[in-house]
Amino acid sequence: MTHRIAVFASGSGSNAEQLIRHFKEQAADVGEVALIVCNKPDASVLERAKKWNVPFLLIDRELLYERTDELIAMLKQHEIDFIVLAGFLWLIPPALIEAYPQRIVNIHPALLPRYGGKGMYGMHVHRAVIANREKESGITIHYVNEHYDEGQHIFQARLPIAEGTTPEQLAEQIHALEHRHYPQVVEALLRRLPAAHA
Repeated sequence: MTHRIAVFASGSGSNAEQLIRHFKEQAADVGEVALIVCNKPDASVLERAKKWNVPFLLIDRELLYERTDELIAMLKQHEIDFIVLAGFLWLIPPALIEAYPQRIVNIHPALLPRYGGKGMYGMHVHRAVIANREKESGITIHYVNEHYDEGQHIFQARLPIAEGTTPEQLAEQIHALEHRHYPQVVEALLRRLPAAHA
């Protein structure tokens, strides 16, 4: 039995699509993206889910924070045993973390612990990195805990920043790093996990 992954996403879903493609085309023996969970009805990730025939679940703050047990039950109905955050901007509640211990991971577009925390996402991160004249940036893949961007690090990839790089150019370079590494790191984590329940 392969692992069944839920990808939580709030935006365009480019990382979500890379994960879907990777597990369909290169690692189907390990797992599949079985569900997209999204908190924005107009997010482009939903179009990507439809394109790949992946079911999706729209959630609101009440379901995530006040009816977390219902959300966990929905995930269990889909036989989800691993959760990947891909541009999901809401904090994960403790009950969900307890239901999936060491089975929720996130990717951050900087070298944590720097440039992390509430409000530090997307272009906010890249503008801060460029404004501070950093010589390098990168990505951090980490386990999720109750605090933004503070979970145990799993993987980092570094990227030198050339003189004159704009935040937009840095964003493109970081996206390329994310797309290259995130699916492979998730696959490696799944290969180390016990087999999913039938």
